[in-house]
Amino acid sequence: MLKKHLFLVFFVLSFIPSCQSPEKWQTSSLLFFDTLCELNLRCSPTLFFSAKDEVKRIFSDVENLFSPGAQDLSSPLVISLFQRAMEVHHASDGYFDITVAPLLKIWGFRDGTHRVPPLNEIREVLDNIGMERIEVKKGRIFLNPGVELDWGGIAKGFGVDLASQTLMRMEVKSGFINAGGDLYCWGTNPENKPWKVGIKHPRKRGYLGVLSLSQIGLATTGDYQRYFIRDGIRYHHVFNPKSGYPSEGKQSVTVLGPETLLCDALSTALFVSPQPEDILRKFPEYGAILFDSKRGIVRLGRPFCFQPLD
Repeated sequence: MLKKHLFLVFFVLSFIPSCQSPEKWQTSSLLFFDTLCELNLRCSPTLFFSAKDEVKRIFSDVENLFSPGAQDLSSPLVISLFQRAMEVHHASDGYFDITVAPLLKIWGFRDGTHRVPPLNEIREVLDNIGMERIEVKKGRIFLNPGVELDWGGIAKGFGVDLASQTLMRMEVKSGFINAGGDLYCWGTNPENKPWKVGIKHPRKRGYLGVLSLSQIGLATTGDYQRYFIRDGIRYHHVFNPKSGYPSEGKQSVTVLGPETLLCDALSTALFVSPQPEDILRKFPEYGAILFDSKRGIVRLGRPFCFQPLD
């Protein structure tokens, strides 16, 4: 009799459908860093909800720590990112600098009151620009009087890295995180092919070209993102920390490589520096696609699969 019962239990269990939800592509949009952030993940619905909550938590933490005026200068995350910013600062001969916040203020990019400040005002502000005016002692960052930080050239990429690494640890096999142009993709796209990413043309509608990517980060710095025009001159938000004026000569720089935070910082450094190729030689795992005002599309560093459309 016991054997009959056991057989019946086995027979019934064998016909119960699996409780595991199948993996499928799922998307969501989140608002962080004053931009639209997109998730495109292949996983079960249950895992997707957990993954989305993790991304929201990470982005919220990064936004709170690195937003303008943030005061927590003893957080391990803040100190860690400062050290990475200093790495790019030195490698770029100072053209990447997170102390440009006062320049954003006097040019009106913080409050939207766009203006061209007089030369004496710019010179006064330049006295407080430079990462050598920052010290790290006893687990805390100390700023000289008048120094203010702007993390806009690196923090968003940092958040994308933290989020993508977390999702991969959660065993999301394929995914794409895009935070307003700072992105990381891994695995394959819904067609089971490398991800296709278009680089926006800085002056026309459409794209400069299309990249085929996987397991890589990307970030773009352009003069078309935040700017104003006075007397026919375009003034944008990417400042040369040595002159106090918006950088000249390039319209967009896209950098690709293993870490989105470095792509983010390097895209700014290459945009500002007059010798971008010298910087990129120090980061052999990274490549760049520049749109130069005179030369058009220029490729530097590590080659990637790029199809120009311009």
